[in-house]
Amino acid sequence: MDISTATILMVGAIFALLVTGLPLAFITGLVAMAFTFGWFGEAALPLVTSRVYGFITEYSLVAVPMFVLMASLLDRSGIAKDLFNAMRVFAGRLPGGVAVQTIVVAFFLAALSGIIGGEIVLLGILALPQMLRLGYDKHLSIGVVCAGGALGTMMPPSIVLIIYGLIASVSIADLFAAAVTPAVILMGSYIAYVLVRCLKNPALGPPLDKDTQDNPFATKLDAVKAILLPGLIAFLVLGTIYGGIASVTEAAAMGVFGVLLATIVRGEFTPGMLHHSLGQTLNTCGMIIWIGIGAAALVGVYNLMGGNRFVSSLILGLDVAPIVIILVMMAIMLVLGLFLDWIGIAMLALPIFLPIVIQLGFDPIWFGILFAVNMQVSFLSPPFGPAAFYLKSVAPPDISLKDIYLSVLPFMAIQLCVLAALLMWPQLAIWPL
Repeated sequence: MDISTATILMVGAIFALLVTGLPLAFITGLVAMAFTFGWFGEAALPLVTSRVYGFITEYSLVAVPMFVLMASLLDRSGIAKDLFNAMRVFAGRLPGGVAVQTIVVAFFLAALSGIIGGEIVLLGILALPQMLRLGYDKHLSIGVVCAGGALGTMMPPSIVLIIYGLIASVSIADLFAAAVTPAVILMGSYIAYVLVRCLKNPALGPPLDKDTQDNPFATKLDAVKAILLPGLIAFLVLGTIYGGIASVTEAAAMGVFGVLLATIVRGEFTPGMLHHSLGQTLNTCGMIIWIGIGAAALVGVYNLMGGNRFVSSLILGLDVAPIVIILVMMAIMLVLGLFLDWIGIAMLALPIFLPIVIQLGFDPIWFGILFAVNMQVSFLSPPFGPAAFYLKSVAPPDISLKDIYLSVLPFMAIQLCVLAALLMWPQLAIWPL
């Protein structure tokens, strides 16, 4: 059997097993073992396991459970709720103001944790009922919550960027620095879209009057005080990274300490809160690690078979401009995003694509930002976009999955426009480096 036939069989086996509903970690592990024994025999098993060992012993991976724990603690505290209410003071009577405020709060939450699913659930509980109660358009409200929650894939300390940095062997701090401007552009694009639609048709996002501003923060000074605490936590994490004071892993631990201290000061800390947060952290990190183990084994055996050389020669052999090859990679990952979650795409596609990207002379930091934006699109895209299922779990019963999928389409278009802008003007991302 030649490598081209083996590649088709391998891809076919993965998609056939995905239909059965097996977890991706088991699918990749099973396919990896089948091809290891079928192609090489048992003698190659130590080579595959050594690749897995290299993945799970990577020091920077320690940052992942720290940021997950930080996000979990934030979910169970009142910090996010106070932040949301404080932003309403500044939204004022602007048409679409609560939607704008929701996007800004989502940006703050992304800067605090970098965990996507938790943000959407939190915004679905806090913001969506508020917007619906105030008469906001259902589709606009849903789209704002899903797109705002997806900012966690881009805004540091993004777990997506941490995993990319581990796979690409590039500086995670540099990835964080490069991601800030595109994240701000995305946030600004969402806000501009909401304002244009609501100014054109105020019925989509009615402005608040004095009777509907039932806000616990009576003055802007009170609101600023509520914003200061999450701002200080974000500065504790990102400021120490950008200032060269701490590594990403150390900053993650400092972030957990900051959130724990904040919950104690606010009188919200309980042993039960810590217990549930640790349990959620173990579940989330267990999923990431097991998918990583399976994907590392699969990519390891495929490279031993000569798959990396086959794919490289196939793509580099195309008589097209190098940027077209990058476009093909983006298209492949967008298609994979219809069926796989981001961690599966990262572990399976990036080890094959990154050597080609570097060989073509492109900056892997820039490609990492493209990947993060691409994963934002996949996070929203039907039929398996995780954002829809996260929101559906906390949305009112009359909101269907169809409603959610229709609502996110304009925001997916915005994400694709930002992706195109980054392709045309790489300096939008890499200027701070």
